[in-house]
Amino acid sequence: MITLKGAEVSAKIKEQVQAELEGWRGPVPKLAIIRVGEKADDISYERGAIKKMESFGLQACSYVYPENISHEEFKKEFQKINQSLDVAGILLLCPLPRQVREKEIKEMIDPAKDLDGISPVNIAKVFAGDDSGFAPCTAEAVVEILKNNNVPIEGKRVAIVGRSMLVGKPLSMLMLKENATVTVCHTRTRNLEEVCQEAEILVAAAGRAKLLDQRFVAPGAVVVDVGIHVGSDGKLCGDVD
Repeated sequence: MITLKGAEVSAKIKEQVQAELEGWRGPVPKLAIIRVGEKADDISYERGAIKKMESFGLQACSYVYPENISHEEFKKEFQKINQSLDVAGILLLCPLPRQVREKEIKEMIDPAKDLDGISPVNIAKVFAGDDSGFAPCTAEAVVEILKNNNVPIEGKRVAIVGRSMLVGKPLSMLMLKENATVTVCHTRTRNLEEVCQEAEILVAAAGRAKLLDQRFVAPGAVVVDVGIHVGSDGKLCGDVD
């Protein structure tokens, strides 16, 4: 078995970013990470993003709000960040609490600052195959890690377990753009094990810890685990056992 290492892909991207920053004459780009509540998964993701951004020589700042914040109050706070000239990119950690109308917030986000591709404008561009739109960064990362590890995508049978707008659905569009044959399935798919076994590339993005094990994987298949969870022991695990 060969383990694909994201660190090598990250190192290449880091070199490219630093080369661009050497000739940069404006203020250092700043990322705003917006979190509501104290969910362990969100906090872990936030810490990783800040650490990565700073290692690239970029700025990152967290904006944290209480779990019980009202929709109107959060909307006002979000708009301040959205309109700030100091903020070049926004990462909104979702899902938001029930009282906050998430759809309305996503519609507000400036498409040019929308790093996670959640704006309706960017979503439409991704589904239309328009390269000027931002696809969700995790979906792009799956394609990027396969390419950098010389894993052919064209003509391959790809199964994506997960149908979220952050990973599953946009990733299916990116894979189709690479001329793969794509099946999107989920936790309610009948005979999920058999569907996954037909895949040459299997992407686990269902948001359920250790959902898939060796029974789901065909010999020689490439498995990409998108899931991130914090177990009862405090350790990170994925959607793949």
